[in-house]
Amino acid sequence: MAGEPRGFYSSPAVTGLPRRADASTPRCAGLAAAPPLRVTTALLRRVPHLPGFFPDRRVFTRGEAPPGAVPLVLDGEAASDEAALHATEGLWRAPAFGHRRAPVGLVLSDASPPVDTALRNIRAEAPPDRAGAAAVMAMLRDARVGGAPGLPDPGPAGLGLPRGEAVLVVDPCAPAAAPAARRMLDAARRGAAGRPLLLVSSPAAPAGARPVLAGERRVPGRLAPWTLLDLSAELHVLGDELGLLGLAAPGVRVRCHAASPWAERPPEAAFAALLAATRWADPFRARPWTAAEAIAQLADWRVAEAANRRIVSCTGVEWFKHRRLKESLSSAAGPPRVRMRGSDAIRDARREGGVVAVWSSVMPPNLPARAAAAGVPLVRVEDGFVRSAGLGVLLAPAASLVLDGRGIHYDPSAPSDLEALLAETEFDAALLARAARLREALLAGAVTKYNLPGAAPPLDLPPGRRAILVPGQVEDDAAVRSGGARLRTNLDLLRAVRRENPDALLLYKPHPDVEAGMRRGAVPPADAARLADRVLSGVPIGPLYALVDEVHCLSSLSGFEALLRGRRVVTHGRPFYAGWGLTEDRDPPPRRDRRLPLDALVAGALILYPRYRDPVTGLPCPPEVLLERLADATPPRTRLPRALAARIGAASRFLAEWWAAR
Repeated sequence: MAGEPRGFYSSPAVTGLPRRADASTPRCAGLAAAPPLRVTTALLRRVPHLPGFFPDRRVFTRGEAPPGAVPLVLDGEAASDEAALHATEGLWRAPAFGHRRAPVGLVLSDASPPVDTALRNIRAEAPPDRAGAAAVMAMLRDARVGGAPGLPDPGPAGLGLPRGEAVLVVDPCAPAAAPAARRMLDAARRGAAGRPLLLVSSPAAPAGARPVLAGERRVPGRLAPWTLLDLSAELHVLGDELGLLGLAAPGVRVRCHAASPWAERPPEAAFAALLAATRWADPFRARPWTAAEAIAQLADWRVAEAANRRIVSCTGVEWFKHRRLKESLSSAAGPPRVRMRGSDAIRDARREGGVVAVWSSVMPPNLPARAAAAGVPLVRVEDGFVRSAGLGVLLAPAASLVLDGRGIHYDPSAPSDLEALLAETEFDAALLARAARLREALLAGAVTKYNLPGAAPPLDLPPGRRAILVPGQVEDDAAVRSGGARLRTNLDLLRAVRRENPDALLLYKPHPDVEAGMRRGAVPPADAARLADRVLSGVPIGPLYALVDEVHCLSSLSGFEALLRGRRVVTHGRPFYAGWGLTEDRDPPPRRDRRLPLDALVAGALILYPRYRDPVTGLPCPPEVLLERLADATPPRTRLPRALAARIGAASRFLAEWWAAR
């Protein structure tokens, strides 16, 4: 989305914190040497990766637990056993995406509340890891995570307030705490010394909770913790977790007006105690994580959730994509609305100060002007470059999307977010190394956009002749209409490639949707036989890359996939991967004059630009997770005949565009 300098999963693998030798067992008083755990079926269903937090223990449901199993109590549930192990996410809370969320860190203790108990019970003989704590505090600051997630984070500039000058008094928004809160406010007034004093609602207060303090200027609404800390020179709390997080904010003096174990320790010591009691787990692979890996995931989720929250309504969406798109764009506020009429979507976004998302390939030509006239930002949505197991035309759901606030990657007539990323990003060594690993994983798993099954037939290619793959495209597809440049048909492409390479062995692969008669782009058989040495019908494209020397295409994604496999690529259109010095371009796109290494292109196109949704958990995930899922996936079987599914899709596209123009 425009305005975000990096993608949703831009963090490279972080190794700044070494994994402690005793990381598998929290150093809290009273914990035994890893007896088995007993959990409710409901808890295991809610947190299916729970065993990843406990590699040293076996986890059983109540009906299967052996004698002596310790019950695990999460987030203040009633404990029927005094020996229960208590757990909470504490500062490490993950944001929600609709009804889906997954913890990445659990604070464990032998009593409740777990955070307070863990901070009190740290064993004296275990010296605090202050260096590790300082590293985590810095990561929280840089990532702007910790405490209540899913709240607006406008920063001081977004509120029109100066940075780091205010005395902030945190209203607990709890009637029982009102007398203590008023005493705290009186103390803050006496010590303000002429500095501006602001009242703020606790980010941890329940939604809709009413303030209990008045008489001073109030910052409206519940805001993200780091916006409040950025405002603060001095922070007054009643044991609120914002005070604990404030220990990680440089230049903020935290005044706690209630008994709290974190207030009794130096900042690094308090965080060291908290970290010693925390376990981390990968929500996608159910295995232990480091603190650095978990915080990197929270950072990516924060960016994704905030971007989703901006999207108020969607239009131009085919009916069979409604549910999956709403799930992919859900935030802590819930899913966006899907409006058939573009005017309804614009009205919703204008009323709520948000953004309209529109499916780019069916966007009515007049929609951008209408949205601009209403002062409503427009974001174009399209499938990602690693999409699914199965064809979209057969209604296979997409596991990756791109959201572009400038334009769209396949239309070179205007800049896009992807073009800006590739032109402006400083690709550091860590990001390039991650892109190289991702590229290797993609090749090892033979992953392509649609991951269709099958092997290449024996071709018995004659030796000594250059073999060129010419992939056909859907001629009425938006990528050809916008990015095809001078050539607009598969027949014109075949003619151009043959004219340029009279002695080469040309392998023409029709697009599967065209082969099935579902989309435009068929080459007359006589012309195909005259221009191509082989016409490869019904063959998945993945295995063909290893058999050819070159790929010549219009704007097909197959050119990008061939680049990843080290093939020479010649473009006759203007795809997103052309113009960066990696391809030979017969009709170079405008504006692109930067020369990129291959892994910078991979980083931009597969890490920074798209967003991915894990088909197992339903959560936003890094691209590496999706590659693992797709490597083992098979295309879903539709109950509808192929031709009928395609006709339904075509009708749905027509209706989506027709309604969005209204």
